[in-house]
Amino acid sequence: MDHLNWTILEQLQLNARISFSEIGRKVGLTSPAVAERIKKMEDAGIINSYKTQLSHQKLGYQLKAIITLRAFTGRLKAFLETVSTFKEVINCYRITGNENIIMEVILRDQVHLEKLIDKLITYGETRTHIVLSNVVEDAPITQKIQY
Repeated sequence: MDHLNWTILEQLQLNARISFSEIGRKVGLTSPAVAERIKKMEDAGIINSYKTQLSHQKLGYQLKAIITLRAFTGRLKAFLETVSTFKEVINCYRITGNENIIMEVILRDQVHLEKLIDKLITYGETRTHIVLSNVVEDAPITQKIQY
């Protein structure tokens, strides 16, 4: 990974639909050279996918929350097998510490939150934190990593 590849990655993270020629203008390469570098990063597994980011609020999900779960003895495996069926969960991580799981969820309203918590408490003790705002937007990882 050289400086040009990092710059290409940054451009793709800012806009996954940017053209090879536009990237080339920004980094000083030809369009075919950019395409070749991107293909190599895809083949190496550095670039895993291209995604569309949605506005959850405009889709009717007015509430975002972070929920931690401390699984009851013997219930963690069952939870891990089921969590992907919960449509509200947009990110879920297994973590260290007192809790086993941390989830980012989107919900229509408080009633929706209550129903989700009712499902989750069969697996363990939950803690819910309502997200008020995002103070660090989804910045490209290349801005966070020194290269």
